[in-house]
Amino acid sequence: MTNREIIEKTAAFVRSELKNAEGGHDWWHIERVWNNARTLARSEPADLFVVELAALLHDIADHKFTGGDESAGPAKARELLSGLGVEESVISHVEQIMTGVSFKGGNVVPGFYSPELGVVQDADRLDAIGAIGIARAFNYGGFRGREMHNPSIPPETGMSAEQYRRSTAPTINHFYEKLLLLKDRMNTETGRRMAEQRHRFMESYLEQFYREWSGG
Repeated sequence: MTNREIIEKTAAFVRSELKNAEGGHDWWHIERVWNNARTLARSEPADLFVVELAALLHDIADHKFTGGDESAGPAKARELLSGLGVEESVISHVEQIMTGVSFKGGNVVPGFYSPELGVVQDADRLDAIGAIGIARAFNYGGFRGREMHNPSIPPETGMSAEQYRRSTAPTINHFYEKLLLLKDRMNTETGRRMAEQRHRFMESYLEQFYREWSGG
């Protein structure tokens, strides 16, 4: 089986698995991250095959929907890729990317790094900011039954991974606890450039949000 055939079969598997997923973590999120990753990989010393597999599989069993189990996604990816005859070194690399790609709180120091992880992480983070990121944040907040905004609950920017995972704060807090932090945490030059524009859009959105919240 060729690498392209493996990519196509992986995409078909993910599309089927996520057909009823929450709107911010569904197939369309995966497709956007996949497209972002291919764009970013053009100017990086990264293995495109690994990048594409990891981008496609990075949310196949997101810990937010598996009771916090961070091993479920990599395990499912391994089962699929082993069945497709992918070599062990590639599978292990994809697992490491899947484990390291997610933002885990403002206080968490990353461990493993590779150019491929940098690309996939930037691709995922780009989808968490800007107009799409705002839509995803409020969609997920609604899915979890969270308040949009509560001025009496301040954001917490230095949470541990466990605190971040357990947070039930209003969606507006999420901008300060994650989304506005991502611009300065991009790994690639192209990612940083793309993030700048999306970051400015979020700042403009928040200005308008607070103006309307106050009756302006």
